[in-house]
Amino acid sequence: MSIQEHIILVSDQGKVMGTQEKYAAHTSHTPLHMAFSSWLFNANGECLITRRALSKKAWPGVWTNSVCGHPQSGEEIDQAIIRRCRFEVGAEIANITPVAPEFRYRSTDPSGIVENEICPVFAARIISEITINDDEVMDYQWVELETLFCALEATPWAFSPWMVMEASTAREALRAFAAQ
Repeated sequence: MSIQEHIILVSDQGKVMGTQEKYAAHTSHTPLHMAFSSWLFNANGECLITRRALSKKAWPGVWTNSVCGHPQSGEEIDQAIIRRCRFEVGAEIANITPVAPEFRYRSTDPSGIVENEICPVFAARIISEITINDDEVMDYQWVELETLFCALEATPWAFSPWMVMEASTAREALRAFAAQ
């Protein structure tokens, strides 16, 4: 991005405790912070999955849901989702809908980098063509949601841990959104 991003540090109860530069914060001792995760759908109800660029600090090369990110200070969550969708996949979106607003997780990637996030999950509809940012995404695929759920159950190791957990938590809400 053209600006340096930060993460918003929070207590276990979600109270803002400060900020820290994003890249420096993600270590083997990443503090709890705010994030969001988005599942994007096209007009046919297919879900966009992305493969993280090899240059990503955590989970490089791993398949995951459409777009994830961190809200910035003073930024509404919808604004943050729109910003990251434009940045990562070059997409305009509509109908941003919470599907797992209380989602939270902590997971460690094979290199020891920890994600430790209060991470509400959203679904949205893509209303434009996509233009992939190669610095963020090395590959992408449109997938039928039920096929994706089967893949997540059969080979959870092939996907980001948060995607697997989100699919389990928000399965019915994602189905309902995709069917709209």
